Amino acid sequence: MCGGAGTRLDRGEKPLFEVGGVPMVERVLDALDESRIDTAYAVTSPETPETADRLRGRAPIVETDGEGYVADLTDAVGRVGRPVVTVAADLPLLTSEPIDRAIDDHDGGALTVCVPAVLKRRLGVSVDTTRTHGGRELAPTGLNVVGQRGGETMRASYDARLAVNVNRPGDAAVASAFADSIDGGASDGS
Repeated sequence: MCGGAGTRLDRGEKPLFEVGGVPMVERVLDALDESRIDTAYAVTSPETPETADRLRGRAPIVETDGEGYVADLTDAVGRVGRPVVTVAADLPLLTSEPIDRAIDDHDGGALTVCVPAVLKRRLGVSVDTTRTHGGRELAPTGLNVVGQRGGETMRASYDARLAVNVNRPGDAAVASAFADSIDGGASDGS
């Protein structure tokens, strides 16, 4: 999912924002390429024409109307089919391991991978949405599996790399610090 305008980040097209010298969307696509995913689609919108241009030839483009994350996600899933793994482009520290783990944990319904909100707060990144599950306050990571049937499973992960969604300048600083500590800023996400 790489159709966000990035208004809170205020640094141009959000998917092209660089963390450790690499656009976030490229980092996410690298993680998907290293996972068991067969085909990674780039879901863009009218808000991200430069992203669509950059990714042509790297991934099939699914252009949505840009009506918001949920509407664009619904549109994209309707076009590519189910089951499908969805990943937000603002998750620049993602690696193949959590993607493959989500595939393994998927039971046919919907799977939402979350992190404890307290982990996000300890890392100093923004917490925009939370849900209470099992007595814990959890924040969605942007990694999901949309399945063939109804019902949702929420899985909590304590992987700090999944807790860093880049939505604001402060989040970008945290992501950059993590990326700089992995391979001197030229992280392959492992």
